Amino acid sequence: MRTPFELITAHYAASARQDIAAMMADMAPDVQWTEMAGFPCAGTWVGPQQVIDRVFKVLGADWIGYRFDLETLIDGGDRIVGVGSYSGTHGRTGKAMQVRAAHVWQVQAERIVRFEQFTDTLLVDRAMA
Repeated sequence: MRTPFELITAHYAASARQDIAAMMADMAPDVQWTEMAGFPCAGTWVGPQQVIDRVFKVLGADWIGYRFDLETLIDGGDRIVGVGSYSGTHGRTGKAMQVRAAHVWQVQAERIVRFEQFTDTLLVDRAMA
């Protein structure tokens, strides 16, 4: 049995490898994934396929070298907080960005049931304009 901290650690490791299948492996079928208002993929997406289609495919198509570098992972039991930075170059504008971000995760019964992103969307928008 893996702890919530171990599940989220595995998710970030898969993200660093760009392994979307492994990133989605521990998601609940009805996971609620919220990208912050003002972010390119803003909204709440339900289920792993919506997360893939509405977040990861969009970011992969619009950004060159887009990634999240995890710096700190905070163990709050069934809630985990990841703190780090996004970086990448927007494909259309050629402008680079680097922006701090925090992710709040909720885990129940060894499944990720909720994700919420917090970031400075103005810095991302400036790279897109």
